[in-house]
Amino acid sequence: MNDELLIGLVSISDRASSGVYEDQGIPALSEWFAAAMASPWRMEKRLIPDERAEIERTLIALADTVGCHLILTTGGTGPAPRDLTPEATLAVAHKVLPGFGEQMRQVSLKYVPTAILSRQVGVVRGSALILNLPGQPKAIKETLDGVFAAVPYCIDLIGGPYIETNEDVIKAFRPKSALRPK
Repeated sequence: MNDELLIGLVSISDRASSGVYEDQGIPALSEWFAAAMASPWRMEKRLIPDERAEIERTLIALADTVGCHLILTTGGTGPAPRDLTPEATLAVAHKVLPGFGEQMRQVSLKYVPTAILSRQVGVVRGSALILNLPGQPKAIKETLDGVFAAVPYCIDLIGGPYIETNEDVIKAFRPKSALRPK
């Protein structure tokens, strides 16, 4: 079994995907993972518009064809008419993990009262965990800092590689029975 974590990063933005401005989501995610990961990992990056069918196709391809263990989206989780990321994510899900969405909103509420407008979700498709993150770099970091501790064990449970983190950045939590000797 390959012990390398394959992460799919999907930035969902009409304007960034059409070149109106530079995407900030993928660079923020890349920076966070570069600091946080202690075990081998690599990424697949996608920059796509807020089109539900394209979001669904991208998530399915990253999970089923590319074989990503973790897929993180940024953008498209608000109440605006073009914000369709949660609908697309739920449409391709095999299992919904409500705790991720609940916790992501709780984390964001510590910083902004508008976090209650977020519709972020966490789901499993096959052996991939898919999480919808905010679009702004500061909010991406805050959210990952608040929920990533549970991600490595979730990846274990759905058949992915054993993830180790840089504990100075984020300490992965696993029950004692799931810990590997160092």
